[in-house]
Amino acid sequence: MIDPSVRAQYTATIGIECHVQFKTATKLFTAIGNDARDAAPNTLVGPLCYGLPGALPVLNREAVRLGIRAAFALGTPPQTHSAFDRKHYFYPDLPLGYQITQFEHPIIRGGQVKITVDGTVKVVHIHEAHLEADAGKSTHPAGADYSLVDLNRAGTPLLEIVSEPDMHSPAEARAYTHELYLLMRYADVSDCNLYYGNMRFDVNVSVSKTTTLGTRTETKNLNSFRAVEKAAEYEINRQIELLEKGETISQETRGWSDAKQKTFTQRSKEDAHDYRYFPDPDLPPIELEQAQIDAVKAELPLMPDDWRERLASLGLDTPSMELLLEADLDDPEIRYLPLVEESLEDKDFAKSLANWMVNLEIPMRHEPTVEDDKSETAHPTNQERFRAYRQTYGLVKAGKLSSSNAKALLAMLLTGDHMAADAEALAREHNLIQESDEGAIMAVVAQVLADNPKAATDVQNGEMKAIGFLVGQVMKASQGKANPGLAQTLIKKQLGI
Repeated sequence: MIDPSVRAQYTATIGIECHVQFKTATKLFTAIGNDARDAAPNTLVGPLCYGLPGALPVLNREAVRLGIRAAFALGTPPQTHSAFDRKHYFYPDLPLGYQITQFEHPIIRGGQVKITVDGTVKVVHIHEAHLEADAGKSTHPAGADYSLVDLNRAGTPLLEIVSEPDMHSPAEARAYTHELYLLMRYADVSDCNLYYGNMRFDVNVSVSKTTTLGTRTETKNLNSFRAVEKAAEYEINRQIELLEKGETISQETRGWSDAKQKTFTQRSKEDAHDYRYFPDPDLPPIELEQAQIDAVKAELPLMPDDWRERLASLGLDTPSMELLLEADLDDPEIRYLPLVEESLEDKDFAKSLANWMVNLEIPMRHEPTVEDDKSETAHPTNQERFRAYRQTYGLVKAGKLSSSNAKALLAMLLTGDHMAADAEALAREHNLIQESDEGAIMAVVAQVLADNPKAATDVQNGEMKAIGFLVGQVMKASQGKANPGLAQTLIKKQLGI
């Protein structure tokens, strides 16, 4: 454990390279299926994947379109001119002997990602993002004296997003990778499934006591936001410990052990000249026309910051906004934000709707269920859900439902056999409609005041906190049916205040 006073002497600098797998139907340069999640090893392969002589690459037009979308998600237009290069290295899962990538002329230059850490807004700048074909996958069975190579992933279209070294804490690194995830999901360029490696992070870390950057290490292939944060934290501490002992930092590539929560050496870090880049002679440059760029920009959906602005206008707090942003990606059949958008003209309703989603529906849908029952659980359509929210809100505004009974009603309307029911009829059936008859409530109020003379006297003496207790007693006596606002009014009237 590093002494805090020693840690404070060092500035950590973090840059991150993120590989995003595009959700195209086929690979980047060959018409072979791109979804290898459930495929048997080496079944989604063709001549180019094997590196067979004479196999020529043909660029996937859809990957270029997704690259344009990703550029706008990162806050910058795409480059009108980009080109492919060959990056040479020799490894069993790369039969070509080189990776087709973009080096001199990437499709994206610049851009930024805005993050918030501990209430402070920070901008992480993007150096560039380039298209490239993924390599295959090598596995090393435990205890075996051989390795296995699966080329299903070879040729998968990737966008490698390279940040500037603008981050200085593990928390900032985590926030950046998570925001990048949201941006790519909302731009709909990738599924970003971290488990399947649709999004992978390489974290570069260095520490220094001066303004000159220290020697960096690169921890590769991290597949969770937590791993990014923990790997950065471990590397910062490891490097400080070495420097405090008078040792030097080796520029190297490191791996991450999730089980041990530590990084480990893999190989010495290569520089650009080690890869002997040169332009790929089989692929012409990409020349984008402005009309093509404008057409892609016009089809972009609302992005996370657009939604945050709308939700903030309703007075929602940050945790609620972030929960809605995340939940809207969970299930394409159950949407949250479009329903809020549909109701924005009535901001009071929109805020109630958003709060009900955050505090009721989203937690309800994430409750553990028996796996066998999941497929049998009926879910309302988005139209049915919107109607249920609108009708329930109408009952609340009319003074017919308390806030707790509104939640009870919605819990029935949003699941099971009641999702198509009329809200008021269902509320009456389950005794949820609150009593607003002044005469009936007055009788209950009179009895409560008689039973609680001290609280009544306290209210008359100006201790208004006691009125909450009395309202609670009225609600209890009426089995939750009394209108609490009317009950409070009648208590004050009865006590002459």
